[in-house]
Amino acid sequence: MSTADPVPRGVTDHAAEGSCAMILTVVLGLTGAAFLGLGWVAQQHVAYTEPLGEMLRFRLLLDLARKPIWLAGIASMIGGQVLGGLALREADVASVTPLLATNLIFALAAAALIYQERLGAAEWLGAVLVSGGVVAFLLAGRPHGGGAPASDTVIWASVLAVAGVAAGLVTVALRAPLQVKAMLLAGAAGALYGLQDALTRGALLTLARGPAALFTSWLPYLLPIVAATGILLNQSAFDAAPLRVSLPATTATEPIIGILLGVAIFGERLRVDPPALAGTVAGLVALVAGIVILGRSPFLAKSEQGRAPPDD
Repeated sequence: MSTADPVPRGVTDHAAEGSCAMILTVVLGLTGAAFLGLGWVAQQHVAYTEPLGEMLRFRLLLDLARKPIWLAGIASMIGGQVLGGLALREADVASVTPLLATNLIFALAAAALIYQERLGAAEWLGAVLVSGGVVAFLLAGRPHGGGAPASDTVIWASVLAVAGVAAGLVTVALRAPLQVKAMLLAGAAGALYGLQDALTRGALLTLARGPAALFTSWLPYLLPIVAATGILLNQSAFDAAPLRVSLPATTATEPIIGILLGVAIFGERLRVDPPALAGTVAGLVALVAGIVILGRSPFLAKSEQGRAPPDD
């Protein structure tokens, strides 16, 4: 009776390292999502009280910067982005961005805690769909591979494409009713946040070649511009409508754009055999559906009550 050959130690060590890296990615991604969710609630709570005439003006950010609660929200958001950046150092964009998309669950939980109300069946359904969608996507698609961008041309083409999508959404939003305007501006912000995730990944890969390589690259200089523009669009959306209207579009758009850019820029790969493709699509559909359900929760609309009428 023959016995199976033992598995080489190097193979088992590599598998263990891969498992540890995945666990670390999940922990960093979910913790980052928690900080992002708390940050969104604090920011929208303040931004929604600002005059509508300040939408899409950097004066809006200057006014908000005088509010301690908004600054605390920004600090929480930055903390979430730092943790997301650490997750991106460990894994591909396509693996991290779906984890960050769970920030809406944490925003909902924070809003429910603040207003001392219990979550209903719809909120639990949305939470299950978002969490299950992320798990289904990661297990079925198994995002893997990827490395330094093949060329600057690919990056610039991707940047221009995302910027064009965001600009198109803003252009349509300028003539849209208020709630539609909020969703379109939030979608534009989500597109830029997805681009920010990809640029962060690119900057980290560049940094691996040494600090000198990072400072001679244009990625670190483009990142603040993309981030600031995304924040302005997001705060404008928060100013226009309650969180249940303004946040879901951001949360749904960011992972989709991030995944597409991960494939286009870094050559990341997903499993494409029929069962895996079906699971990947089902996971993304569940993720978006859950975000929409959670975004319509009444807990995320409490700041709508008692809002002063907009200035003429």
